[in-house]
Amino acid sequence: MAALMLQGTGSDVGKSVLVAALCRALTHRGLRVRPFKPQNMSNNAAVTVDGGEIGRAQALQAIACRTEPHSDVNPVLLKPQADRTSQLIVHGRVRGTLGSGNFREARGALMTEVLESYHRLRAECDIMIVEGAGSPAEINLRAGDIANMGFARAANVPVILIGDIDRGGVIASLVGTRAVIDTQDAAMIRGFLINKFRGDPALFDDGYRAIEARSGWPGFGVIPWLKAAARLPSEDAVILERPADPREGRKLIACPIVPRISNFDDLDPLKLEPGVELMMVPPGRPIPAEAAVVVLPGSKATIADMAALRAEGWDIDILAHHRRGGLIVGLCGGYQMLGRRIADPLGLEGAPAEIDGLGLLDVETTLSPAKTLRHVRGTALGAAMEGYEMHMGETTGPGIERSFARLDDGTHDGAIDPGGHVFGSYLHGLFASSGMRRAMLARIGVAGGGRDYAADVDAALDAIAAEFAEHADIDGLLRVAEAGA
Repeated sequence: MAALMLQGTGSDVGKSVLVAALCRALTHRGLRVRPFKPQNMSNNAAVTVDGGEIGRAQALQAIACRTEPHSDVNPVLLKPQADRTSQLIVHGRVRGTLGSGNFREARGALMTEVLESYHRLRAECDIMIVEGAGSPAEINLRAGDIANMGFARAANVPVILIGDIDRGGVIASLVGTRAVIDTQDAAMIRGFLINKFRGDPALFDDGYRAIEARSGWPGFGVIPWLKAAARLPSEDAVILERPADPREGRKLIACPIVPRISNFDDLDPLKLEPGVELMMVPPGRPIPAEAAVVVLPGSKATIADMAALRAEGWDIDILAHHRRGGLIVGLCGGYQMLGRRIADPLGLEGAPAEIDGLGLLDVETTLSPAKTLRHVRGTALGAAMEGYEMHMGETTGPGIERSFARLDDGTHDGAIDPGGHVFGSYLHGLFASSGMRRAMLARIGVAGGGRDYAADVDAALDAIAAEFAEHADIDGLLRVAEAGA
């Protein structure tokens, strides 16, 4: 069994995408491949085949390996919420919360459980591709580390370091990492990859050789900007910092970016539709009055995000949109915000609190410790759909008598207002179902839903794998993985 770990010189250097690309490329070679990320921090999560939850990127990487996502793929997941705390997920289940004060001590104690997951996966594959988190150059976080060199040394996995040339300073970031990490950590690194190159790679030949000479590590390729990666669901909230203005002739779907937004990849399938434009509205900008649909996304801290929504004045925009007869869709935490009240009597998201919602649905929500995690199928808006639930809390009230979805197990989900202009649902992944997407778009006069989102994601994985294989020394990477540390 071989293993290789991809670490980065920083966040957002493209580790997740390159792991997915390598996983798919090796799968094409007939190898049984499994992805692994010891510790992740993200509010974009997916439900696994064993009824747990993992980071969305690791679920995508499992799909790249043509295997079902399992909680062992990402044994430790931190989901940031209000008051500088994070919900701690271990082996797919809520373990409690961590604050900034006890984070380092608590994470170090999780190494045994991380290694348990790693060894279970090792037993069922030919090669494991491991993704680091952040950067090993963050030497202030080295004590108790389970995400980068702490894991690599404990599991004896060789490392390839990724540098992002698009952000600039790639020579300094790679050579600088070599300079600041200790000797034993540096010995785990077997080489580097340059990522996100635009233009003729030959222009970087001198820089490439300079990195090899100054670091002592060999290079394994210069990877171009992988355009097909834009068609993959994103886990990193950095993508939300790049809002686009709507193009003419398209109906606008607007989604406000609340501080603890989660599972914003729910909206990715809408990007397939030529008749609409998705705008993620950042703080400081109003929700455009010309929007045909306003989507309230999931939230990891619903009460705090409801307060933030009001502070931005977005509640005024949403209520004005409602008076104009515009369509409003609330997903999970967004569904809770559409109700009359949200209460957190046990302080699950911070201090015990309650807050008024927008009052557009006649429901109320009380947060509770039990977390619902399950895949579902059913019908909504008269169309077949499937998705998954991932929420804490119970929503009650007269409004649920007009349910949004009827599930195949005989239960119901969500609510629709009497006028048929406000939908609320606990289901994530709804828009990935072509029929459901078509039914929603029909309500704003747009014909759509013709493309298969899952097939489009699979084709994008094939595309990034092919381009990666063209520019990376995969045979060399395999030799490193097989030789071990």
